[in-house]
Amino acid sequence: MKNVSRAGFTLIEVLITVALVVILTGIYLLDANPGGQLAATRNNRRTVDLENIMLAIKQNIADQGNEQFGCAAGPIPTTTEIMASARGTGYYNIAPCLVSTYIEAMPFDPVASSAYYASPSDYNTGYTIMMNASGTIILSAPYAELGKTITWQ
Repeated sequence: MKNVSRAGFTLIEVLITVALVVILTGIYLLDANPGGQLAATRNNRRTVDLENIMLAIKQNIADQGNEQFGCAAGPIPTTTEIMASARGTGYYNIAPCLVSTYIEAMPFDPVASSAYYASPSDYNTGYTIMMNASGTIILSAPYAELGKTITWQ
């Protein structure tokens, strides 16, 4: 009788290998939560965006020398408005007062469907701005993810 050796895997070996790969992939996805990590990264970007806009606003105020924000769009609104080039109620056109002098380009929300930046006359940040009764400027990111509230004062 001859000793015959086979080169290859049995069906059981293949099934066990596939099952192990599936189990390990499932554990990784549950533990790593790549969707949650991406959302957290986008939230970090929103925080940095709001900080950069606020720094530009504060530089503008410092340059005015009168503790007021200088902008052709008028004073910072006392109700929440979206920072965008759109005209009308609910929008505040802040980019022409900041871009190129205090900030290179207006940051915009990474997932808001209407958010973009083309130029200081064509943009929608997806972020909001207001000044409360005590004179504090409040910037916020209404499209924040993971149930977070992102504001900058």
